Amino acid sequence: MLARTDIDEKTIETIVEMVYFAYEGIDKCDCCRLGLVDGHEAYIVPMNFGYDIIDDNIILYFHCASKGRKTGLFSEQSVVSFEMDTKHELVVGDIGCGFSYLYQSVMGTGTITTLSDREEKTEGLQKIMEHYTSKTQWEFDERILNITTVLKLSVKSLAGKEH
Repeated sequence: MLARTDIDEKTIETIVEMVYFAYEGIDKCDCCRLGLVDGHEAYIVPMNFGYDIIDDNIILYFHCASKGRKTGLFSEQSVVSFEMDTKHELVVGDIGCGFSYLYQSVMGTGTITTLSDREEKTEGLQKIMEHYTSKTQWEFDERILNITTVLKLSVKSLAGKEH
């Protein structure tokens, strides 16, 4: 039974398909671009990432140096946007306007936090390594772990597009 009367079953099916597409799309992407604001300027930074899905909530993990422009911005703002894309293919046409470009993209917003707990940092780095290698158990040099910033983005909104 539907709780909202303005949403029919077809709309629910479409929403479920979009969520599945977004989950599948995330797994196929190899770079996630984070969008931040630096003063009056937009700042977009490409980053390696890993992810986890906990109780239908998407968590993205990133790592970076402990100092620098992006690290400073992450400490100043907790809400960020993100975009990732995959399945790139040029469609050739007979004339300039006949060309197109195919892709899948996933975009959204979320709350980003810096992890300080050793266990949480390790879990985030495990998810990043798993995303790129499919291997689930990695060991990390304690010295490197101590100087590496690990970020956790809890996704609040999500949209996917395929063209």
